[in-house]
Amino acid sequence: MKFLLALLCMFLFAGMPQAQAAMIGEQQEIEMGRKAGEQLEAHYGLYQDEEMQARIDRIGQSLAQYSNRKIPYRFKVLNTQDVNALACPGGFIYVYKGLVDFMTSDDELAAVLGHEIGHIERRHTVHQIEKQMALSLLSVLAGVASGDPGAAMVMATTASQALMASYSRDDEREADAEGFVLSRKAGYNPYGSYVTMAKLEDMTKDMGNPEYGLFSSHPEPEARMKKAMAEAESLHMPEKVTVEKDGSAVVSDGDWSYTFYQTVGYDKPEYRARLMAGALYQIERRGPVDETHFITVDGDNWTDVYYEDIRLMRYFPADSRTEKTTGQGAAEVTESLQKWAEIAKKRQMAAPGKASAKQGAAQGSAGNGKKQKIRTAAPVAA
Repeated sequence: MKFLLALLCMFLFAGMPQAQAAMIGEQQEIEMGRKAGEQLEAHYGLYQDEEMQARIDRIGQSLAQYSNRKIPYRFKVLNTQDVNALACPGGFIYVYKGLVDFMTSDDELAAVLGHEIGHIERRHTVHQIEKQMALSLLSVLAGVASGDPGAAMVMATTASQALMASYSRDDEREADAEGFVLSRKAGYNPYGSYVTMAKLEDMTKDMGNPEYGLFSSHPEPEARMKKAMAEAESLHMPEKVTVEKDGSAVVSDGDWSYTFYQTVGYDKPEYRARLMAGALYQIERRGPVDETHFITVDGDNWTDVYYEDIRLMRYFPADSRTEKTTGQGAAEVTESLQKWAEIAKKRQMAAPGKASAKQGAAQGSAGNGKKQKIRTAAPVAA
């Protein structure tokens, strides 16, 4: 309430008598976001893990550097298991701990953060506040002039309603479009947005459409997922994904293929396959492919497979059909990927000059979990 009353004072003493668009300036917006963020942090607390906080800030800043708005963006993790994220005015973006656990890759988190940056880019929340303020301004000012003690409460309620209101479909589509652009410029997986939306929709259906902000305020999921898929497919990646009738998903490129059979959590075979396909595309776009640059990183109960700093997959115990460890299974994956590397190298040699320089900011570094051991894969004999 103190925050909302402070908003009232700010508006009343900042030229608010003109009820028109752009009533809220950039510095006012930043101050609004700062105060809203303080309230969120006081309510939930920040998650006390420096590595996780640094990871979210790294991903967010890698996207924000391509934002058209040159304001100081801040990215933090709130200590709650809800699956949600939100953008306060002025560049204050929060993700909930539950969302970080749910989105296992940097690419998925980048899709969420890029979307939230999109809302700030387009000043969606600010415009909501301006509209509601304009609608109630005359009656509020009349109440203030007459000494009505309820006038401040009316203005505070108006601001509160605007801050809590859901975004319109147009706002969501605009934020999606901004997020796609930012993720691509920053060098994240082109399938990241599709996988993120699809996983959220799966959770929504499984939990009976819970009233989490990410679900209730993000309408028309089918159309948005279709748009996200079209954005990825417009790149004409040579790596294809085929979803089989049994639910397994195959990533293929010429004579090479790799099949995902297992769903782990909400990571279906299709989603895992698409992220691998997108990662292979990133590798080839980065420059000359080197089959010796694959590595594995052991976590608590899984092993990640990387090419330099680009994560291709997380190998879980469920992926092994024998008694091998996750490290052994991931090593076999790298052997298969080295065969793909030979195909990619031949394609690059046949089309010199098409492989671009390194894309954007480095992403997907080995910070997606607790690092225990890194193995460098040796080249496989032809």
